[in-house]
Amino acid sequence: MEDWKYLKATEYCYNVTDGTHDSPKQSKDGKYLITSKYIKENRIDFDNAYRISLSDYTKIIERSRVDQWDIIISMIGAYCGYCYLETSTKTDYAIKNVGLFKVGNELKSRWLYYYLTSPQGKQQLAMLRTGSSQPYISLNSLRNIIIPTPGQNEMGRIVNILKFLDDKIELNRRINRNLEQQAQALFKAWFVDFEPFKNGKFVDSELGKIPEGWKVVELGKVTKHITERVGQKNDIKVLSPITTGELVLSEEYFTKQVFSENIAKYIIVKPKQFAYNPARVNIGSLGMNTFTFTGCVSPVYVVFECENRYEHFFDCLRKTKSFKEEVISRAIGGVRQSLGYKDFSLIKTIYPPKQVIIRFNELYLKLLQLRRFNIKENDSLSSLRDTLLPKLMSGELNVNTITE
Repeated sequence: MEDWKYLKATEYCYNVTDGTHDSPKQSKDGKYLITSKYIKENRIDFDNAYRISLSDYTKIIERSRVDQWDIIISMIGAYCGYCYLETSTKTDYAIKNVGLFKVGNELKSRWLYYYLTSPQGKQQLAMLRTGSSQPYISLNSLRNIIIPTPGQNEMGRIVNILKFLDDKIELNRRINRNLEQQAQALFKAWFVDFEPFKNGKFVDSELGKIPEGWKVVELGKVTKHITERVGQKNDIKVLSPITTGELVLSEEYFTKQVFSENIAKYIIVKPKQFAYNPARVNIGSLGMNTFTFTGCVSPVYVVFECENRYEHFFDCLRKTKSFKEEVISRAIGGVRQSLGYKDFSLIKTIYPPKQVIIRFNELYLKLLQLRRFNIKENDSLSSLRDTLLPKLMSGELNVNTITE
């Protein structure tokens, strides 16, 4: 590391700023205004992000503009220190009180991003945080971050190694998004358009024409409300339904503990059972336990199970536009709507016979198997990247030993 330099962020970047300090009013269909809470691990949560009017956006954009190869960093709250690398040539959002490293160079930008997400970088950011209940990093602290910087050739070799792994991980993610779209298309073909059954007899129902032998049911007739508590069990992991429609391990997903120390009253969620947050189900917080172990969720959540073999049918059904509209129409309350199991169970759906579900599952599970393979490969690639990252960024591992 003899030829490495240690530069302040203000020496490494051509500008370090923090976006607008104005407080423009929210506009439902306006431009995005990204604040710290919408910055996750190298992604921005645009689904839930704040929007402002075009006129307000125009007033603040000069100070808040994010360009290609800029890095933005959360400065406050639970995600304080999380970074996002902007790689797109077309950016259409502004930032407010968010750290912004303007680098203007792909290689240098990727190096800085990898450093900030390495153990050394995270440790430096952690040391800059102030506040206990609300962690905060000041703009002055960001400007004085020390960035270890190798020569350009070595920097390029290290970045190429890490980028190769990241590119493969992103490719697998894109493939999985495509497989998810295929799964939803398969569901639509079978249970909305009835393509495999078009040559058979159809009968009238309250939801329109359906194949003979099928029926329309209320979900309460084909699901079971689960109320089993954790009690004295001490080997149960806490799960959380999130807006992407998944049940995740709370301790891994959130940066701080969001569940109680005593989980005795939490509700058991076995594999293939579903759980949802009654106050957030209208924005997608409903997911199936796809883990191989039993978990639990907060006692204010709702847990239910489908009839045997119908779990994949329901997992696709809940993603349809018609189901989401039903959820929203039945949710009660004002700003914070809520949907208990009693009202949820009144939602009606077309319900195919079990022999149809068995045939559907055969096709669906092939897509699911491919997705799981890609997820497993990504776990291995991420583990390899996370092992190499600190060693490469610190100079402990000579890049030539990998590239030779």
